[in-house]
Amino acid sequence: MQTEVLLPLIAYLLLVFGLSVYAYTRREQGNFLTEYFLGNRSMGGFVLAMTLTATYISASSFIGGPGAAYKFGLGWVLLAMIQLPAVWLSLGVLGKKFAILARRYNAVTLNDMLFARYQSRLLVWLASLSLLVAFLGAMTVQFIGGARLLETAAGIPYDTGLLIFGISIALYTAFGGFRASVLNDAMQGLVMLLGTILLLIAVIHAAGGLHSAVDKLRQIDPKLVSVHGGDDVLSLPFMASFWILVCFGVIGLPHTAVRCISYKDSKAVHRGIVLGTIVVAVLMFGMHLAGALGRAVLPDLKIPDQVIPTLMITVLPPYAAGIFLAAPMAAIMSTINAQLLQSSATIVKDLYLGIKPEQLTNERKLKRLSSWATFILGLLVLLAAWRPPEMIIWLNLLAFGGLEAVFLWPLVLGLYWERANAAGALSAMIVGAVCYTLLASLDLHIAGLHPIVPSLLLSLLAFYAGNKFGKQPRETVLRPS
Repeated sequence: MQTEVLLPLIAYLLLVFGLSVYAYTRREQGNFLTEYFLGNRSMGGFVLAMTLTATYISASSFIGGPGAAYKFGLGWVLLAMIQLPAVWLSLGVLGKKFAILARRYNAVTLNDMLFARYQSRLLVWLASLSLLVAFLGAMTVQFIGGARLLETAAGIPYDTGLLIFGISIALYTAFGGFRASVLNDAMQGLVMLLGTILLLIAVIHAAGGLHSAVDKLRQIDPKLVSVHGGDDVLSLPFMASFWILVCFGVIGLPHTAVRCISYKDSKAVHRGIVLGTIVVAVLMFGMHLAGALGRAVLPDLKIPDQVIPTLMITVLPPYAAGIFLAAPMAAIMSTINAQLLQSSATIVKDLYLGIKPEQLTNERKLKRLSSWATFILGLLVLLAAWRPPEMIIWLNLLAFGGLEAVFLWPLVLGLYWERANAAGALSAMIVGAVCYTLLASLDLHIAGLHPIVPSLLLSLLAFYAGNKFGKQPRETVLRPS
């Protein structure tokens, strides 16, 4: 183990737990469910921007994405910038209307919003099941990324790193709840920014300058400096699919959508859009460019996902590497705690209280159940991450697509189409989930498109067709009361 690398990381983890203790003391002051899962809807613009960015940017952005850029070259850097409008789309499309309705319905979870809008318990159960299955896959990716970081950068065996990483996150999320999550996200966003800039400068220096790095890439494979990327992977259908999957479709991700019902006021939204977009631009460009140029420094890596942790210990002094190690760890931890909280909220609020609504006033039991649900889910994901694949980006995109195929149209059309009803939403969910599962499992790419594209198109058609049947919603459901 490399002590110089581990010491700054240990200090960082202690700070994370300190913020969680602070969040716990604040948690005692309000309604438990609203405080534990939404932080009493008190986020300002800066915290909103950082938590939304940190939740969206994950192990895929710090490990998988740069790994793909290492393998496919500079074209992948351009592809990654497709994600630039993600924060603007999330807050712009959902934003104010979503938050107003959430306060009106006293919604704590995304499924609370869906039930208030469509009045269908079957829809909530289907949405809950889809969310839990997809989140287990998505969180597994994050755990793998964290353990690989510790393995490569700090010399900790994968299994040991996975245990340290998984138990730490499960404990601090279960202990501190949503407020701990967003406070840590704000700090972690700053850590990610600093770490990204430091690493990119160090990689360019180690490669002998930007011009020299590009020349070395061209010597390895001329396609690494082509817009089509290595193996000509970046075709137009692939890029269009990628934009839908990681940008437009982000509107339908439950763990980002729930951030849109947790902010304080409209000023926070406007500030969050501007700051969040800037942060996403710096992080996406910096990390993917570091991954692509890293091939000029480390041309012979067998596992592309190891490029960032290997670069850390190659181009940075040990203590600086330890400080930077906190950056991808921050990205991973912030995504996991958001998904863990959303999963436990689904179990407690949507499923348990859906069966036993009389327990709503039993705050002592709800506190215990929420914390244990969060902790046990974390341990289950830890077990699922025990035997990882070589490139985690594909597993992460698979989970992303599944969530989008289920939630995107019921969310967006539920907000903006007054005549949308439960039959349409259920049809869209079922068709989207089945279509995406079949296409992804059979690895079918119609006209070269990622399975998310035909899945969303068929889901939209199913929504329209299903909406012809069933009971029409009350006229007041989307109107201010």
